[in-house]
Amino acid sequence: MPIHRVAGAVTGLILLALSACGPAVLPGEGVVNDPDESANRAMHDFNVTVDRALIRPTAQGYGTIVPEPVRDGIGNVASNLDQPLYVVNDVLQLRFDDALRNTFRFLVNTTIGLGGLLDPAAEMGLYAEQTDFGETLHVWGVPEGDFVMLPIYGPSTSRDTVGLIVDGVMNPTRFVFDPPDSDYVTGLNVIGRFGTRYDFGDEIDRLYYESADGYAQLRLIYLSNRRYELRQNSGQEQEYFDPYSDPYADPYSDPYEDPYAQ
Repeated sequence: MPIHRVAGAVTGLILLALSACGPAVLPGEGVVNDPDESANRAMHDFNVTVDRALIRPTAQGYGTIVPEPVRDGIGNVASNLDQPLYVVNDVLQLRFDDALRNTFRFLVNTTIGLGGLLDPAAEMGLYAEQTDFGETLHVWGVPEGDFVMLPIYGPSTSRDTVGLIVDGVMNPTRFVFDPPDSDYVTGLNVIGRFGTRYDFGDEIDRLYYESADGYAQLRLIYLSNRRYELRQNSGQEQEYFDPYSDPYADPYSDPYEDPYAQ
């Protein structure tokens, strides 16, 4: 049986089993579940090494040589190719308004926007409602799980790692393009990520190379941003934060760090 059918069947069973559940309860502010910290720190060190040796210099070369309008166009095309996947997850989350909005955005940018090279949909007020299968699992009650540091990709959780794998399998663009066109799509996504590394180079450099504990800071920023995003999308109220609480309750947190800073 083809792998996409297996993934579809598994996804269907998961959603059926969880159909009576609401969104998963998100951990409180500063709560970190990292039982494999030593292995995660080793993976973080590996990622920093790869960044220093390959990703950072390649991104700097790409950003220096390729003009900004061309980089923006490539990033737009790569982003446009993700829109059908957003639609699939919107439907699985029963967010049909977002599904329609993302569908219309995709149609506008694919036609008027020359395959996504341009972004006329944004000028019409149609911005991408980004989502993923990790969020779909959250909506159907699957808990966050442990913090995970993935090779190259970076910070994640057990739930989001499963979501990342499922998204890769069920992305509709995989079934539209045959080789070698599918290879070009993958290439565009990789190039787009180099563009992102260049655009946010200073912030990433400070985190990787100037922070006293880059791993702990990256973990805090990722978990805080991800939980905030899920709370906003699912309508869950932000947990009350006591300004007089002990700022060192989490030994890895920086009491002066804005967890929502990009």
